[in-house]
Amino acid sequence: MEHKVITISRQYGSGGRIIAKKLAEELNIGFYDNELINLAAEKTGLSAECFKDAELVSKGNLLFSLTSLTPMMDNYGLPLNEKIFLVQSQVIKEVAEQGSCVIVGRSADYVLADFPNCINIFIYAEMKDRVKRAVEEYGLESKHAEATVLKTDKKRAGYYNYFAGKKWGKTENYDLCINTSKMNIDNVVAVLKNYIEKR
Repeated sequence: MEHKVITISRQYGSGGRIIAKKLAEELNIGFYDNELINLAAEKTGLSAECFKDAELVSKGNLLFSLTSLTPMMDNYGLPLNEKIFLVQSQVIKEVAEQGSCVIVGRSADYVLADFPNCINIFIYAEMKDRVKRAVEEYGLESKHAEATVLKTDKKRAGYYNYFAGKKWGKTENYDLCINTSKMNIDNVVAVLKNYIEKR
C-alpha cells in the first residue's frame, strides 16, 4: 500500500479503538495507541503513567504551533500536560514518517495536518449503544455507565479543543465519519478499508 497514515478519533463506547486495531490488521500496517505512550515515555524518561491519561486532561486556552517542533525542543517552564502533548506530538510525527499506520486519538489529525496522505476518521454511535458497549465490553457498572461515557467525551473534547483550536467531533475536521450504531464492527472495518484503498 502507498504510504498512508490513518487517524481514528472516537466517542467513548463507539468501538473506535477495536475498529482501528482490526483495520490495521486488515491493511497489514502499524497500530499505535498505548504504544505511543511507551515511546513518549522512553523519549523523556518520564513514567508511562504521566502519559496514560494525557488525552483526558487539559487546562487553559493556549494553542501550540507544531511547525518548529523537534526532539531537542526546549520546553522547560511549560506545564506538564503541555510538555506531554509536545513529546507525544513528536512521537506521532516520527511513527507517521516511518510508514503506513493507524493512530488512535491524541489529536493525531491535528498533529499531522500537514502530513501527505493522512486520512482522518471519526467514529461515533448513539448513546444507548455506547452505554451498552461500556457495560458489556468495558465492564462499567450500568448505573454509572452513561455518566462515564459523557464525562470521558467531555474530557476528550476539552483536550482536542485546547490543543487543536478546533471542535472535536465536528464533521469538517475529518475525511469520514461513521456511526457504528448503523453497522457492525466488521462491516465498518470493511467500509474503511475500501475507502482507504481507493484514496
